[in-house]
Amino acid sequence: MPGWLPRAVVMTLALYACFQLGSWAFDQLIGLLTNILIAFFLALAIEPAVSRMAGRGMRRGFATFLVFLAVLIAGVGFVVLLGSMLAGQIVDMVEEFPKYLDSVINWVNQTFRTELSRVEVQDSLLHSDWLQKYVQNSATGVLDVSTTVLGGLFRLLTIFLFSFYFAADGPRLRRALCSVLPPARQAEVLRAWEIAVDKTGGYIYSRGLMALISGVAHYILLLVLGVPYAPALAVWVGLVSQFIPTIGTYLAGALPMLIAFTVDPWYALWVLGFVVVYQQFENYVVQPKLTSKTVDIHPAVAFGSVVAGTALMGAVGALIAIPAVATLQAFLGAYVKRYAVTDDPRVQGGHRRWRRGEPVLTRIRRAVNDRRRS
Repeated sequence: MPGWLPRAVVMTLALYACFQLGSWAFDQLIGLLTNILIAFFLALAIEPAVSRMAGRGMRRGFATFLVFLAVLIAGVGFVVLLGSMLAGQIVDMVEEFPKYLDSVINWVNQTFRTELSRVEVQDSLLHSDWLQKYVQNSATGVLDVSTTVLGGLFRLLTIFLFSFYFAADGPRLRRALCSVLPPARQAEVLRAWEIAVDKTGGYIYSRGLMALISGVAHYILLLVLGVPYAPALAVWVGLVSQFIPTIGTYLAGALPMLIAFTVDPWYALWVLGFVVVYQQFENYVVQPKLTSKTVDIHPAVAFGSVVAGTALMGAVGALIAIPAVATLQAFLGAYVKRYAVTDDPRVQGGHRRWRRGEPVLTRIRRAVNDRRRS
């Protein structure tokens, strides 16, 4: 037996054991790593505001605390406002439920020549097997819901703590990172960091401005239609439509449509039509102007990045995909050499025009010469 064979076997087993241990550790820490990634992008988003306040003489830690306090107050205010709106609307819908049920039963009786009554329908619903099973499952699932809520609060607290430390100790973190790199690499790392801050902050700024415009537009519509809770619904539409990629617009429009339906079913159609029309106006007029200087990426690239981010990391990947791709694109653009594009109709948006009556061989010869010159 060769002398190197036992050593090779031991090394192979050791590498396999290290790989299995690393895979197990990664699976156990994937939640923590995701939280750290979210916290890092959140710290990049608030970095411009913190740096501006620190540049005016304020301590960086206190400036970070003020920014987070403003974000927390805005978030709690939005949740309280939306919760009160939903609670009031649910109470109104429960009180008006008999009227809705009577109207549906009357329509069914007139259309299908039946003789249904509300008492019979209510008794059949209350004594149905699926309702009893649903109540039992809901009662047994209360503990699971409480555990999920507590886990979500703990995760949110973890993200805020890491983000606070990243933002408050940003210069120290960059200094520690650069201390283990040669000077040439330090410049590249600092440049990448600066690009990431600009792109992430620009993404948040542009999305916030579009959320404001969308909220004002939908508030005017809901106010004209007389839909209750118009301010809260406008804030809901603005935030959800802008900060939840791809499906955010339709998810945001579902709640105003539902509440408008309780006022008048035709109002729900008006809200749906306005949501669709405004989405097109935003995609082709508002968004290109606001994002041309902040997050200038092609719509197809943005959509593909959102799909890829969702496939890799779920909702978190969908949220951070666009600023991450914009940062990578801007960083690579600084090092990729570009050349002047030839003056050809095929790259200028036009098409090749043949002269009328020109022989086929002449056309082929001209095409070959053009290809040689290009």
